[in-house]
Amino acid sequence: MTQDRVPRLEELKIKIFSDGADLDSIAAARARGLVKGFTTNPTLMARAGVTNYLNFAREVLRIVPDLPVSFEVFSDEFDEMERQARVLRALGTNVHVKIPITNTRRESSCPLIARLSREGIPLNITAIMTLRQVREVAEALDPACPTFVSVFAGRIADSGRDPVPIMREALEILRPRPRAELLWASPREALNILQAEWIGCPIITVTPDLLAKAEQFGKDLEEFSLETVRMFRRDAVNSGFDI
Repeated sequence: MTQDRVPRLEELKIKIFSDGADLDSIAAARARGLVKGFTTNPTLMARAGVTNYLNFAREVLRIVPDLPVSFEVFSDEFDEMERQARVLRALGTNVHVKIPITNTRRESSCPLIARLSREGIPLNITAIMTLRQVREVAEALDPACPTFVSVFAGRIADSGRDPVPIMREALEILRPRPRAELLWASPREALNILQAEWIGCPIITVTPDLLAKAEQFGKDLEEFSLETVRMFRRDAVNSGFDI
């Protein structure tokens, strides 16, 4: 691919999942038809002002009855995580239950992951940052259980490390588990969507703001430059600046 030939979003093979907790944005993404799934987490829900977890989840599933939707457990105790996982799964056949890779005491969730996956409960293993964690998840999973393995590539990049080689190796680790799909989580810029596409990552989560930026893929750079100049000029005039 050259800089002059950037694929449009509609041309990409990667599945884009919308990440957020705003019901209007979820409905808009569903109507747009580009998104292939939805994810959320307790932090996003808190920021969106959600106060009743199950009511929110049911409303999301009313809007999205036919695409994968991931809801996360939030207990720090594995017995309670398991109970919450069963409640969330019972909400809909398209629900993937998000299980963090550890609890807050750094205790591995893999025994719980193994139990749930043996029962065929679709999972989304979240907050993964290392290849060791990817290997442990791959070993714990039942090969028949549909699972998203969410590696937080954006946070890896925040640490000053290039996530691309890590994501490539994660793909290889998961290759013997065809029902375990690598998910590029926490992207920081629209380019991350193309980076994930280029290495063959099956899924990326994208916030509504980032998805809006990605709608500009393939845009003429001369035109983009002119729009930027016009923006600077407009905002200066509207602000009444004087030198």
